[in-house]
Amino acid sequence: MPSPAYCAFLFDMDGTLITSTVAAERVWTRWAARHGLDAATFVPTIHGVRAADTIRRQNLPGIDVEAETAWVERGEIEDLDGVAPIPGAIDFVRRLPPDRWAVVTSATLALATARMRAAGIEPPAILITAEDVTRGKPDPAGYRLAAERLGVEPSNCLVFEDAQAGIAAGEAAGCDVRVVTAAWTHPLETRHPTLSDYSDLRVEIGPDGALTIEG
Repeated sequence: MPSPAYCAFLFDMDGTLITSTVAAERVWTRWAARHGLDAATFVPTIHGVRAADTIRRQNLPGIDVEAETAWVERGEIEDLDGVAPIPGAIDFVRRLPPDRWAVVTSATLALATARMRAAGIEPPAILITAEDVTRGKPDPAGYRLAAERLGVEPSNCLVFEDAQAGIAAGEAAGCDVRVVTAAWTHPLETRHPTLSDYSDLRVEIGPDGALTIEG
């Protein structure tokens, strides 16, 4: 069966294009300790969603969400140890036409830029970050906004994701989804096709610019 053709590819960042799980979990473990949270229970819940949403969800009394979010962001920007590209990701995105792909991340612009450059991936022209949407993943707003800015319909996009919140966001946006497993520390079940990394993934670009993948 031939692979579907897409107008654009939309990538999550953390765990999908780059591996930053260990660095992120170091920072969030320190944050949990500051607030008396059980890190073993709390840390697995941070992935794929905006920091502010994670903090707000804890319902801590007297919490200043903006200040706490800034504390986490500073820690994550300063701690880039171990941030690296998912195998094959750099070459894969370099083969894509610049107007045919975007990144949709729950990170802030400052953090996304720092992490991508630390991993050797130049941020794309369309980079949707936490500041660009009122509601973060699993809300589909980010993926819909990326498709709009690329001038394509979400139904003609393929989303690459690794976390449940992002997978749900891609589904709700009406996109097809591929799940990247390379950086998983907390495996999840999914009905979508998976790929371990981009090493054996090939992209074909049609005369009309349509993208198909093999592998």
